[in-house]
Amino acid sequence: MTTHTTMDATTYTARPIDPAVLKDLRTADDADRPMVPFADEEGGAPLRCCLRRSEPGERISLVSYAPLRRWAAGTGVDPGAYDEQGPVFIHADDCPGPDLRGHPFPGAHRTVRRYSAEGHILGGRLVGNPEALDAAFDKAFAEAFADQEVALVHVRAVEYGCFLYEVRRA
Repeated sequence: MTTHTTMDATTYTARPIDPAVLKDLRTADDADRPMVPFADEEGGAPLRCCLRRSEPGERISLVSYAPLRRWAAGTGVDPGAYDEQGPVFIHADDCPGPDLRGHPFPGAHRTVRRYSAEGHILGGRLVGNPEALDAAFDKAFAEAFADQEVALVHVRAVEYGCFLYEVRRA
């Protein structure tokens, strides 16, 4: 997991897809389709298993993933209509997991979407200015978790809305 500590010493941890979930997704994804591995010729795919971009030639797969559904199942809540699934890239085989330095997938605008303990969306924030990403994330996470109703946030790509990683309340 990637950990970042803000100026007030609060720690926020970027959580990749859990290894047990990855094992499931490599058998059948959350849309019940089998994984179809391929060699990533160009590289650059955002891998949610290790929170880095793929290298040219790596064996990866694009699978359907329902992050809120998976979290809700573990907490015993029903996210109802907020349950959504979307495409994520993962390594086709086990990987060593994430590097613990910095924010994953830097250099682009992101959204930080907030969720309650019931799995309902409580709002969100655009994290802009890729040149000052660390400070922007620090502010967005501090703001999100200052609201006691926020249980977790999803960091998502702005362009396609894809899930990138999760941060939970410390």
